[in-house]
Amino acid sequence: MASIHKQPGRPNWFASYSIFNPETNRWRRVFRSTETSNKKQALEIMRAWDKAARKAKSGTLTEEAARRIIAEGVSEVLMAANIETMQSASIKDWCATWLESKKIEVEESTHERYTGIIKRFIEFLSDAKAKRDLSTLQAHDIARFRDRESNELSRATANLGLTILRGCFKEAMQQNLLTVNPAVRVKKLKLSKESKRRAFTLPEIQRILKACGDDVEWRGLVLFGLYIGQRLGDLAKLTWRAVNLEQNEIAFTARKTGRRIVLPLLQPLADYLSELPAGDNPNAFVFPQSAKVQHTATLSNQFREILVEASLAEPRRDYRAKGSRTTARETSELSFHSLRHSAVTMLKAAGVSDFIAREIVGHESAAVSRQYTHLSTDDKRHAMAKLPDVSATTEARGKRKA
Repeated sequence: MASIHKQPGRPNWFASYSIFNPETNRWRRVFRSTETSNKKQALEIMRAWDKAARKAKSGTLTEEAARRIIAEGVSEVLMAANIETMQSASIKDWCATWLESKKIEVEESTHERYTGIIKRFIEFLSDAKAKRDLSTLQAHDIARFRDRESNELSRATANLGLTILRGCFKEAMQQNLLTVNPAVRVKKLKLSKESKRRAFTLPEIQRILKACGDDVEWRGLVLFGLYIGQRLGDLAKLTWRAVNLEQNEIAFTARKTGRRIVLPLLQPLADYLSELPAGDNPNAFVFPQSAKVQHTATLSNQFREILVEASLAEPRRDYRAKGSRTTARETSELSFHSLRHSAVTMLKAAGVSDFIAREIVGHESAAVSRQYTHLSTDDKRHAMAKLPDVSATTEARGKRKA
Protein backbone atom coordinates (compact mmCIF):
# COMPACT_ATOMS: atom_id res chain seq x y z
CA MET A 1 0.00 0.00 0.00
CA ALA A 2 1.38 3.39 -0.97
CA SER A 3 2.03 5.94 1.75
CA ILE A 4 4.03 9.05 2.64
CA HIS A 5 6.30 9.64 5.62
CA LYS A 6 8.93 11.99 6.98
CA GLN A 7 12.59 11.07 7.53
CA PRO A 8 14.51 12.48 10.51
CA GLY A 9 16.24 15.75 9.71
CA ARG A 10 14.64 16.09 6.25
CA PRO A 11 11.89 18.66 5.58
CA ASN A 12 10.30 16.99 2.55
CA TRP A 13 7.86 14.12 2.52
CA PHE A 14 8.93 10.74 1.09
CA ALA A 15 6.62 8.49 -0.90
CA SER A 16 6.65 4.74 -0.40
CA TYR A 17 5.12 2.57 -3.12
CA SER A 18 5.79 -0.69 -5.01
CA ILE A 19 7.02 -1.35 -8.57
CA PHE A 20 6.51 -4.75 -10.19
CA ASN A 21 9.58 -6.44 -11.70
CA PRO A 22 8.45 -8.84 -14.50
CA GLU A 23 11.85 -10.57 -14.57
CA THR A 24 11.61 -11.74 -10.95
CA ASN A 25 7.79 -11.70 -10.90
CA ARG A 26 7.97 -9.82 -7.60
CA TRP A 27 7.10 -6.36 -6.28
CA ARG A 28 9.95 -4.06 -5.21
CA ARG A 29 9.39 -1.34 -2.60
CA VAL A 30 10.52 2.16 -3.65
CA PHE A 31 11.17 5.17 -1.41
CA ARG A 32 11.40 8.52 -3.19
CA SER A 33 11.34 12.14 -2.11
CA THR A 34 8.34 14.11 -3.29
CA GLU A 35 10.47 17.27 -3.13
CA THR A 36 7.79 19.09 -1.14
CA SER A 37 7.14 19.70 2.55
CA ASN A 38 3.41 20.22 1.87
CA LYS A 39 1.56 17.08 2.94
CA LYS A 40 -1.40 17.52 0.57
CA GLN A 41 0.90 18.01 -2.40
CA ALA A 42 3.01 15.02 -1.36
CA LEU A 43 -0.10 12.83 -1.19
CA GLU A 44 -1.12 13.78 -4.74
CA ILE A 45 2.39 13.08 -6.07
CA MET A 46 2.46 9.71 -4.30
CA ARG A 47 -0.95 8.77 -5.75
CA ALA A 48 0.21 9.61 -9.29
CA TRP A 49 3.35 7.47 -8.92
CA ASP A 50 1.41 4.58 -7.41
CA LYS A 51 -1.22 4.72 -10.15
CA ALA A 52 1.47 4.60 -12.85
CA ALA A 53 3.15 1.64 -11.11
CA ARG A 54 -0.09 -0.34 -10.96
CA LYS A 55 -0.84 0.34 -14.62
CA ALA A 56 2.66 -0.79 -15.56
CA LYS A 57 2.08 -4.08 -13.73
CA SER A 58 -1.18 -4.68 -15.65
CA GLY A 59 0.56 -3.95 -18.96
CA THR A 60 -1.63 -0.93 -19.76
CA LEU A 61 0.89 1.85 -19.14
CA THR A 62 1.28 3.29 -22.62
CA GLU A 63 3.22 6.48 -23.30
CA GLU A 64 -0.05 8.40 -23.61
CA ALA A 65 -1.37 6.91 -20.35
CA ALA A 66 1.84 7.89 -18.54
CA ARG A 67 1.55 11.47 -19.76
CA ARG A 68 -2.08 11.62 -18.65
CA ILE A 69 -1.29 10.26 -15.18
CA ILE A 70 1.54 12.75 -14.73
CA ALA A 71 -0.65 15.62 -15.96
CA GLU A 72 -3.45 14.65 -13.59
CA GLY A 73 -0.98 14.37 -10.74
CA VAL A 74 0.46 17.82 -11.39
CA SER A 75 -3.07 19.18 -11.69
CA GLU A 76 -3.94 17.81 -8.26
CA VAL A 77 -0.74 19.21 -6.78
CA LEU A 78 -1.59 22.67 -8.09
CA MET A 79 -5.10 22.32 -6.78
CA ALA A 80 -3.83 21.29 -3.35
CA ALA A 81 -1.44 24.24 -3.26
CA ASN A 82 -4.21 26.71 -4.06
CA ILE A 83 -6.68 25.14 -1.66
CA GLU A 84 -4.17 25.29 1.19
CA THR A 85 -4.97 28.97 1.65
CA MET A 86 -8.60 28.66 0.62
CA GLN A 87 -10.75 27.41 3.50
CA SER A 88 -13.65 28.96 1.65
CA ALA A 89 -13.86 30.33 -1.86
CA SER A 90 -16.02 32.57 -3.96
CA ILE A 91 -17.63 31.11 -7.05
CA LYS A 92 -15.34 33.19 -9.26
CA ASP A 93 -12.15 32.29 -7.38
CA TRP A 94 -12.90 28.59 -7.35
CA CYS A 95 -13.62 28.52 -11.09
CA ALA A 96 -10.32 30.32 -11.72
CA THR A 97 -8.46 27.78 -9.54
CA TRP A 98 -10.11 24.87 -11.33
CA LEU A 99 -9.26 26.28 -14.76
CA GLU A 100 -5.63 26.79 -13.74
CA SER A 101 -5.33 23.15 -12.67
CA LYS A 102 -6.90 21.93 -15.92
CA LYS A 103 -4.31 23.86 -17.95
CA ILE A 104 -1.81 21.12 -17.07
CA GLU A 105 -4.20 18.22 -17.48
CA VAL A 106 -5.97 18.79 -20.80
CA GLU A 107 -5.11 19.81 -24.36
CA GLU A 108 -4.85 23.52 -25.17
CA SER A 109 -7.94 23.44 -27.38
CA THR A 110 -9.93 21.71 -24.63
CA HIS A 111 -8.76 24.23 -22.05
CA GLU A 112 -9.86 27.07 -24.34
CA ARG A 113 -13.31 25.49 -24.50
CA TYR A 114 -13.46 25.19 -20.71
CA THR A 115 -12.33 28.81 -20.33
CA GLY A 116 -15.01 30.11 -22.70
CA ILE A 117 -17.78 28.26 -20.86
CA ILE A 118 -16.60 29.32 -17.40
CA LYS A 119 -16.21 32.93 -18.55
CA ARG A 120 -19.77 33.00 -19.88
CA PHE A 121 -21.05 31.42 -16.66
CA ILE A 122 -19.33 34.00 -14.42
CA GLU A 123 -20.60 36.86 -16.60
CA PHE A 124 -24.09 35.37 -16.45
CA LEU A 125 -24.05 35.37 -12.64
CA SER A 126 -23.16 39.07 -12.45
CA ASP A 127 -20.09 40.37 -10.65
CA ALA A 128 -21.80 40.62 -7.25
CA LYS A 129 -23.12 37.05 -7.25
CA ALA A 130 -19.87 35.60 -8.63
CA LYS A 131 -18.05 37.02 -5.58
CA ARG A 132 -20.34 35.22 -3.14
CA ASP A 133 -19.22 32.09 -1.33
CA LEU A 134 -19.27 28.95 -3.43
CA SER A 135 -21.77 27.34 -1.05
CA THR A 136 -24.41 29.92 -2.06
CA LEU A 137 -24.55 28.57 -5.63
CA GLN A 138 -27.92 26.94 -6.34
CA ALA A 139 -29.11 24.47 -8.98
CA HIS A 140 -31.54 27.03 -10.39
CA ASP A 141 -28.60 29.39 -11.11
CA ILE A 142 -27.04 26.71 -13.29
CA ALA A 143 -30.38 25.78 -14.86
CA ARG A 144 -30.95 29.38 -15.93
CA PHE A 145 -27.44 29.50 -17.43
CA ARG A 146 -28.15 26.24 -19.30
CA ASP A 147 -31.36 27.72 -20.73
CA ARG A 148 -29.61 30.94 -21.74
CA GLU A 149 -26.89 28.95 -23.54
CA SER A 150 -29.56 26.93 -25.33
CA ASN A 151 -31.46 30.00 -26.48
CA GLU A 152 -28.43 32.00 -27.62
CA LEU A 153 -26.19 29.19 -28.90
CA SER A 154 -27.54 25.64 -29.14
CA ARG A 155 -28.80 22.79 -27.00
CA ALA A 156 -25.61 20.84 -27.59
CA THR A 157 -23.54 23.79 -26.36
CA ALA A 158 -25.80 24.13 -23.32
CA ASN A 159 -25.31 20.46 -22.44
CA LEU A 160 -21.56 20.72 -22.91
CA GLY A 161 -21.50 23.69 -20.54
CA LEU A 162 -23.47 21.72 -17.97
CA THR A 163 -20.98 18.83 -18.23
CA ILE A 164 -18.05 21.20 -17.64
CA LEU A 165 -19.74 22.81 -14.62
CA ARG A 166 -20.47 19.38 -13.16
CA GLY A 167 -16.79 18.53 -13.36
CA CYS A 168 -15.76 21.87 -11.90
CA PHE A 169 -18.01 21.60 -8.85
CA LYS A 170 -17.30 17.89 -8.38
CA GLU A 171 -13.70 18.80 -7.60
CA ALA A 172 -14.92 21.51 -5.22
CA MET A 173 -16.74 18.76 -3.32
CA GLN A 174 -13.55 16.68 -3.24
CA GLN A 175 -11.78 19.66 -1.68
CA ASN A 176 -14.56 19.97 0.95
CA LEU A 177 -15.63 23.38 -0.37
CA LEU A 178 -19.09 22.03 -1.23
CA THR A 179 -21.27 19.38 0.37
CA VAL A 180 -23.39 18.82 -2.77
CA ASN A 181 -22.82 19.42 -6.47
CA PRO A 182 -25.56 21.81 -7.64
CA ALA A 183 -24.86 21.09 -11.33
CA VAL A 184 -25.74 17.40 -10.89
CA ARG A 185 -29.29 18.42 -10.01
CA VAL A 186 -29.73 20.08 -13.42
CA LYS A 187 -30.85 17.84 -16.27
CA LYS A 188 -29.41 17.95 -19.75
CA LEU A 189 -31.67 19.06 -22.58
CA LYS A 190 -33.01 16.59 -25.12
CA LEU A 191 -31.40 16.94 -28.53
CA SER A 192 -34.23 15.44 -30.58
CA LYS A 193 -34.99 18.78 -32.25
CA GLU A 194 -31.36 19.49 -33.10
CA SER A 195 -30.21 19.28 -36.70
CA LYS A 196 -27.84 16.34 -37.07
CA ARG A 197 -24.73 16.45 -39.19
CA ARG A 198 -24.71 14.22 -42.24
CA ALA A 199 -22.11 12.89 -44.63
CA PHE A 200 -21.19 14.64 -47.87
CA THR A 201 -22.14 12.93 -51.11
CA LEU A 202 -19.44 12.32 -53.72
CA PRO A 203 -20.68 15.17 -55.99
CA GLU A 204 -20.70 17.51 -52.97
CA ILE A 205 -17.09 16.65 -52.16
CA GLN A 206 -16.13 17.40 -55.74
CA ARG A 207 -17.87 20.78 -55.48
CA ILE A 208 -15.98 21.51 -52.28
CA LEU A 209 -12.64 20.69 -53.90
CA LYS A 210 -13.51 22.96 -56.81
CA ALA A 211 -14.45 25.75 -54.38
CA CYS A 212 -11.02 25.43 -52.74
CA GLY A 213 -9.57 26.72 -56.00
CA ASP A 214 -5.93 27.76 -55.70
CA ASP A 215 -5.92 27.29 -51.94
CA VAL A 216 -3.61 24.27 -51.89
CA GLU A 217 -3.75 23.83 -48.11
CA TRP A 218 -7.52 23.65 -47.91
CA ARG A 219 -7.62 21.25 -50.84
CA GLY A 220 -5.20 19.04 -48.91
CA LEU A 221 -7.15 19.33 -45.65
CA VAL A 222 -10.33 18.23 -47.44
CA LEU A 223 -8.58 15.24 -49.02
CA PHE A 224 -7.01 14.22 -45.71
CA GLY A 225 -10.33 14.73 -43.92
CA LEU A 226 -11.96 12.30 -46.32
CA TYR A 227 -9.26 9.70 -46.78
CA ILE A 228 -8.11 9.32 -43.19
CA GLY A 229 -11.31 10.56 -41.50
CA GLN A 230 -9.63 12.59 -38.77
CA ARG A 231 -10.50 15.80 -36.96
CA LEU A 232 -9.62 19.24 -38.34
CA GLY A 233 -7.49 20.17 -35.32
CA ASP A 234 -5.34 17.06 -35.69
CA LEU A 235 -4.86 17.55 -39.42
CA ALA A 236 -3.89 21.21 -39.04
CA LYS A 237 -1.06 20.24 -36.65
CA LEU A 238 0.16 17.31 -38.75
CA THR A 239 3.96 17.27 -39.23
CA TRP A 240 6.11 15.58 -41.86
CA ARG A 241 7.39 13.26 -39.15
CA ALA A 242 4.00 11.54 -39.27
CA VAL A 243 4.33 10.82 -43.00
CA ASN A 244 6.19 7.76 -44.30
CA LEU A 245 6.19 7.90 -48.09
CA GLU A 246 8.34 4.79 -48.42
CA GLN A 247 5.82 2.61 -46.62
CA ASN A 248 2.85 4.74 -47.70
CA GLU A 249 1.68 5.20 -44.11
CA ILE A 250 0.75 8.05 -41.83
CA ALA A 251 1.06 7.74 -38.05
CA PHE A 252 0.12 10.27 -35.35
CA THR A 253 -1.59 10.58 -31.98
CA ALA A 254 -5.12 12.00 -31.87
CA ARG A 255 -5.17 14.91 -29.44
CA LYS A 256 -8.72 14.34 -28.21
CA THR A 257 -8.46 10.62 -27.43
CA GLY A 258 -4.69 10.15 -27.03
CA ARG A 259 -5.00 7.20 -29.40
CA ARG A 260 -2.09 6.28 -31.68
CA ILE A 261 -3.39 6.08 -35.25
CA VAL A 262 -1.56 4.35 -38.12
CA LEU A 263 -3.28 4.45 -41.52
CA PRO A 264 -2.31 3.70 -45.11
CA LEU A 265 -1.56 6.69 -47.31
CA LEU A 266 -3.89 6.28 -50.26
CA GLN A 267 -2.81 7.36 -53.75
CA PRO A 268 -4.73 10.69 -53.81
CA LEU A 269 -2.92 11.74 -50.61
CA ALA A 270 0.47 10.49 -51.84
CA ASP A 271 -0.04 12.45 -55.07
CA TYR A 272 -0.97 15.58 -53.14
CA LEU A 273 2.05 15.35 -50.83
CA SER A 274 4.41 14.78 -53.74
CA GLU A 275 3.36 18.14 -55.18
CA LEU A 276 4.35 20.03 -52.01
CA PRO A 277 7.83 21.57 -51.58
CA ALA A 278 10.21 19.07 -50.01
CA GLY A 279 11.89 20.04 -46.72
CA ASP A 280 14.50 18.60 -44.38
CA ASN A 281 12.75 19.40 -41.11
CA PRO A 282 10.58 16.45 -39.93
CA ASN A 283 8.88 18.74 -37.40
CA ALA A 284 7.68 21.13 -40.11
CA PHE A 285 3.93 21.27 -40.55
CA VAL A 286 2.34 19.74 -43.63
CA PHE A 287 -0.20 22.59 -43.56
CA PRO A 288 1.90 25.51 -42.21
CA GLN A 289 -0.69 28.27 -42.66
CA SER A 290 -3.41 26.29 -40.90
CA ALA A 291 -1.02 25.31 -38.11
CA LYS A 292 -0.54 29.01 -37.29
CA VAL A 293 -4.23 29.40 -36.51
CA GLN A 294 -4.65 29.25 -32.73
CA HIS A 295 -8.28 28.20 -32.58
CA THR A 296 -9.83 25.29 -34.47
CA ALA A 297 -13.07 27.30 -34.55
CA THR A 298 -11.36 29.80 -36.87
CA LEU A 299 -10.50 27.00 -39.28
CA SER A 300 -14.08 25.72 -39.04
CA ASN A 301 -15.33 29.17 -40.04
CA GLN A 302 -12.95 29.19 -43.00
CA PHE A 303 -14.33 25.84 -44.12
CA ARG A 304 -17.82 27.25 -43.74
CA GLU A 305 -16.88 29.94 -46.29
CA ILE A 306 -15.79 27.19 -48.69
CA LEU A 307 -19.17 25.50 -48.21
CA VAL A 308 -20.88 28.78 -49.01
CA GLU A 309 -18.74 29.09 -52.15
CA ALA A 310 -19.77 25.55 -53.12
CA SER A 311 -23.46 26.48 -52.57
CA LEU A 312 -23.71 23.95 -49.75
CA ALA A 313 -24.39 26.46 -46.98
CA GLU A 314 -25.97 29.86 -46.52
CA PRO A 315 -23.82 32.81 -45.40
CA ARG A 316 -23.92 33.03 -41.65
CA ARG A 317 -25.15 36.21 -40.03
CA ASP A 318 -22.91 37.90 -37.51
CA TYR A 319 -24.85 36.86 -34.43
CA ARG A 320 -22.53 38.92 -32.24
CA ALA A 321 -23.89 42.18 -33.62
CA LYS A 322 -26.03 43.99 -31.11
CA GLY A 323 -29.70 43.20 -31.43
CA SER A 324 -29.21 40.60 -34.17
CA ARG A 325 -29.63 37.52 -31.99
CA THR A 326 -33.00 36.61 -30.54
CA THR A 327 -33.12 32.87 -31.11
CA ALA A 328 -30.68 30.00 -31.00
CA ARG A 329 -28.28 29.76 -33.92
CA GLU A 330 -29.30 26.97 -36.27
CA THR A 331 -27.01 23.94 -36.22
CA SER A 332 -25.56 23.26 -39.67
CA GLU A 333 -25.88 19.70 -40.89
CA LEU A 334 -22.66 20.09 -42.87
CA SER A 335 -19.22 20.87 -41.46
CA PHE A 336 -15.65 19.61 -41.75
CA HIS A 337 -16.65 16.80 -39.39
CA SER A 338 -19.03 15.62 -42.14
CA LEU A 339 -15.97 14.39 -44.06
CA ARG A 340 -15.42 11.98 -41.19
CA HIS A 341 -18.97 10.71 -41.64
CA SER A 342 -18.37 10.55 -45.40
CA ALA A 343 -15.38 8.25 -44.92
CA VAL A 344 -17.47 5.81 -42.86
CA THR A 345 -20.46 6.03 -45.23
CA MET A 346 -18.39 5.41 -48.37
CA LEU A 347 -16.48 2.55 -46.79
CA LYS A 348 -19.71 0.83 -45.75
CA ALA A 349 -21.22 1.48 -49.19
CA ALA A 350 -18.19 -0.30 -50.68
CA GLY A 351 -18.92 -3.38 -48.58
CA VAL A 352 -16.58 -2.70 -45.66
CA SER A 353 -17.98 -3.83 -42.31
CA ASP A 354 -19.19 -1.29 -39.77
CA PHE A 355 -16.48 -2.43 -37.35
CA ILE A 356 -13.62 -1.87 -39.81
CA ALA A 357 -15.02 1.47 -41.01
CA ARG A 358 -15.28 2.82 -37.47
CA GLU A 359 -11.90 1.43 -36.48
CA ILE A 360 -10.26 3.24 -39.42
CA VAL A 361 -11.55 6.69 -38.43
CA GLY A 362 -11.09 6.03 -34.72
CA HIS A 363 -14.72 6.06 -33.57
CA GLU A 364 -15.10 4.92 -29.96
CA SER A 365 -18.27 2.87 -29.70
CA ALA A 366 -19.68 -0.44 -28.57
CA ALA A 367 -19.07 -1.70 -32.10
CA VAL A 368 -15.34 -1.18 -31.74
CA SER A 369 -13.46 -2.96 -28.97
CA ARG A 370 -9.72 -2.66 -29.44
CA GLN A 371 -9.24 -4.57 -26.21
CA TYR A 372 -10.04 -7.79 -28.04
CA THR A 373 -9.60 -7.06 -31.76
CA HIS A 374 -6.82 -5.27 -33.62
CA LEU A 375 -6.60 -4.46 -37.33
CA SER A 376 -3.28 -4.44 -39.15
CA THR A 377 -2.35 -1.60 -41.48
CA ASP A 378 -2.74 -4.02 -44.41
CA ASP A 379 -6.31 -4.77 -43.28
CA LYS A 380 -7.06 -1.06 -43.33
CA ARG A 381 -5.27 -0.54 -46.64
CA HIS A 382 -7.36 -3.27 -48.29
CA ALA A 383 -10.56 -1.67 -46.98
CA MET A 384 -9.61 1.94 -47.75
CA ALA A 385 -8.56 1.05 -51.29
CA LYS A 386 -12.29 0.80 -52.01
CA LEU A 387 -12.79 4.53 -51.49
CA PRO A 388 -13.37 6.53 -54.71
CA ASP A 389 -10.64 8.84 -56.00
CA VAL A 390 -12.34 12.23 -55.75
CA SER A 391 -9.22 14.11 -56.84
CA ALA A 392 -9.22 12.42 -60.24
CA THR A 393 -12.78 13.46 -61.10
CA THR A 394 -12.92 17.11 -60.16
CA GLU A 395 -11.59 20.38 -61.43
CA ALA A 396 -9.99 20.87 -58.04
CA ARG A 397 -7.87 23.77 -59.10
CA GLY A 398 -10.68 25.89 -60.45
CA LYS A 399 -10.61 29.46 -59.22
CA ARG A 400 -12.84 30.47 -56.37
CA LYS A 401 -15.22 33.33 -56.93
CA ALA A 402 -14.14 36.77 -55.78
